[in-house]
Amino acid sequence: MNIIRMSGGLGNQMFQYALYLKLKALGRDVKFDDINEYRHDYARPIMLSVFGIDIPRATWDEINAFTDGSMDFFKRLRRTLFGRRAIEYVEEGFYDEKVLSFESMYLRGGFQSERYFADIEPLIRQTYRFPKIETMHLPDKLYQVTRECMDLVQNTMSVSVHMRRSDSRQDEELYEGICTEQYYEGAVQFIEERYPEAVFYIFSNEPKWVKGWVDRLVANRITPDMTAEEKEKLRQKFVMVEANTEYTGYLDMQLMTCCKHNIISNSSFSWWGAWLNDNPGKIMIAPDKWKNNVESDDIYCKGMVLVNGKGRVVKTLH
Repeated sequence: MNIIRMSGGLGNQMFQYALYLKLKALGRDVKFDDINEYRHDYARPIMLSVFGIDIPRATWDEINAFTDGSMDFFKRLRRTLFGRRAIEYVEEGFYDEKVLSFESMYLRGGFQSERYFADIEPLIRQTYRFPKIETMHLPDKLYQVTRECMDLVQNTMSVSVHMRRSDSRQDEELYEGICTEQYYEGAVQFIEERYPEAVFYIFSNEPKWVKGWVDRLVANRITPDMTAEEKEKLRQKFVMVEANTEYTGYLDMQLMTCCKHNIISNSSFSWWGAWLNDNPGKIMIAPDKWKNNVESDDIYCKGMVLVNGKGRVVKTLH
């Protein structure tokens, strides 16, 4: 049996469950450790149930058997004297072929690459099909806001823009200079050159900062000869989507999938929002680096347009 250690928010959970489906397709017995990363008050919620998924859970005894984590006195003493004897493998990079080779292993990692599941893509897309919001039993106010936003993105040249800044600032050396203001400005310009009527729907965990960025972006585009009507039309091209919390973030991802095009951050959450978008003519813009000084090619997929921190297009992946 393999045990996958679940961690992170919805985007990470989706990558880990996609690996589960791949290992199952290979004939492996697989369960999840959904305890160790989620027993703290600050842990993000497990939200795979939005797709009707009930994950197979390893027992605490099974987890301890793999991780050598038993609190038995003699086993603790042995660990103190001789070290831990875990049957554990930590993924290297964004794609690690060795992950697929084990018959019995405790697996830790993000598994953030389409390469893990490219050969079962139809199954992944079917698994991650969002239910209609009418069937979700949302509170009335949240339903109305979501319904209105859904109608807008479906009836405009909609572009999702994901700005997740708090995660990046936790390790500035690892993320600095990637999803900069210039990155987003360059991405917006790339879309507008092809679709002048584009409307940008911004999803962020820091709406105050985003509003400041939008104000600066709009101010730089205003010319002295613009009428008040033209200025207002310019402002209306940027729409903040603010209704959701950590516990209803799946609705943001669902809205992203319904947009015509996507501008993502170096985030598994918006990666899935773009990947699940079934518009055949979609443009997916991604930062040209996922992490500083880390080889990131395996996280990108065909069709992505890579833009650097200075706002310049680096390459389009074919």
